[in-house]
Amino acid sequence: MKIVVFGLAISSSWGNGHATLWRGLCRALAARGHVVVFFERDVPYYAAHRDLWTLPGGRLHLYQTWDDVRELATEELATADVGIVTSFCPDVIAAEDLVLESGALTVFYDLDTPITLDRLARGEAVAYIGPHGLTRYDLVLSYTGGTSLDRLRDQLGARRAVPLYGSVDPSVHQPVAPVADYYADLSYLGTYSADRQDGVERLFLEPARRLADRRFVLAGSQYPQEFPWTPNVLYKRHLSPDQHPAFYCSSRLTLNVTRRPMAETGFCPSGRLFEAAACGAPILSDSWPGLEQFFEPGREILVASSTLEAMAALRRPDEELREMAQQARRRTLAEHTSERRAAELEEILIMQSSGSSDRVGHHSSGGRGHADPAARVL
Repeated sequence: MKIVVFGLAISSSWGNGHATLWRGLCRALAARGHVVVFFERDVPYYAAHRDLWTLPGGRLHLYQTWDDVRELATEELATADVGIVTSFCPDVIAAEDLVLESGALTVFYDLDTPITLDRLARGEAVAYIGPHGLTRYDLVLSYTGGTSLDRLRDQLGARRAVPLYGSVDPSVHQPVAPVADYYADLSYLGTYSADRQDGVERLFLEPARRLADRRFVLAGSQYPQEFPWTPNVLYKRHLSPDQHPAFYCSSRLTLNVTRRPMAETGFCPSGRLFEAAACGAPILSDSWPGLEQFFEPGREILVASSTLEAMAALRRPDEELREMAQQARRRTLAEHTSERRAAELEEILIMQSSGSSDRVGHHSSGGRGHADPAARVL
């Protein structure tokens, strides 16, 4: 099948979790015989830090304004089976209208469901949700499961909402040799966000203050100058995806801290969890509802809510941490890879098409002739 996506950015991973997820998903979809065409507005912030220029097995279209790309987008959609619009797409209203006009299966993928629902609860505008809510889409995919799916239906009118969780590309994230510059007793990789600073303080910075003889490493962009660094915390401003494995594999223990809206809604695993696990790094995470659906606490992952619990995790024997990391890696490779998510997405789209046959299937030649007859439903 041919899938046309209007998204935030896939060409730059700088402070952008969407890019890493889409890259792995696009590679996996291409391997399954599908073609992905990605439209991204070429904004200076991402252009200055671009680390991908072509989309393997698909096409990447960068554009300056919607008027510049509307004709090309119309042409791509004319031979598409599925049109996907994502959260934080800067031209979401125009893209939604164009996808609806095309006759392709219409899908909205909210990669930021907790943020969406948090803004709605606060009475704030959600720029990437149009005046019709989600009522016009055939299908809504959500990065978050649990009760968030009910809220997407009840509050935004989604006809059908199903989870498509984050994932990891094991060809990118895998065990590698440690790098001395990244060595840490506890590491943390994440873009700065005020709504998870409390967790970073409790589980990373305060342990660093109390354990002055231990080494802590933090990597991520957008940290303010007034951030409360301590002498034993080494800071790396940005790591490209190809550097993540070495970062994780140089950590005795690596930390996951969840943004407040994600932690409150639950059932929203960060892609960093899967990345670290695929690299074979022992993981310490904050607690949130649904975590046990993805990893078993105490066996595959350590969970902490307080500074003392984080310090206790650091005192665990090396052998115990290594065994836990191996358990998490096995679970991740079995359940949380981009290949697994691509297969799930394919199945979801096929199931959706069975109830929308009048809207799909008219461009089955838009893909690469997948050998599986079921895959030609679209």
